[in-house]
Amino acid sequence: MESGMPLSVRERALIRESWQRVSGSPVQHGLVLFTRLFDLDPDLLPLFQYNCKQFASPQECLSAPEFLDHIRKVMLVIDAAVSHLENLSCLEEYLCNLGKKHQAVGVKVESFSTVGESLLYMLEKCLGTAFSPDVREAWSKLYGAVVKAMERGWEALPEGD
Repeated sequence: MESGMPLSVRERALIRESWQRVSGSPVQHGLVLFTRLFDLDPDLLPLFQYNCKQFASPQECLSAPEFLDHIRKVMLVIDAAVSHLENLSCLEEYLCNLGKKHQAVGVKVESFSTVGESLLYMLEKCLGTAFSPDVREAWSKLYGAVVKAMERGWEALPEGD
């Protein structure tokens, strides 16, 4: 999986170090990420429905047990990417399929830039002063590689037939 430019040894170290500080509380930090996501784009809320239940507010969604499971899954995907920094291509098929699943529920590729902003926001809030410009750049590169692989799930689906 190419990200345009491969991550340097230093960037991989920065990602691992910062993730180690965040990964101990995945739901707590995931709530920061998704709260920010809904603040930036409230129109994404209707995409999250469980048992045909439409959430009336982001707060209702963020407290639903099914959504908390979704947060855990998102954080596990990030964890998998961090765990495979030397060999992100081994996640290619998984991420492509994840892209297909997101497309099937109505997620637009463009929404992933807002998710990326929310991820960086969460890291900044959770890491404080340890969230340096170099850490931001390393995470941006990693997230870009993950999104590129997920976008291939959109490309893999046949058009219109």
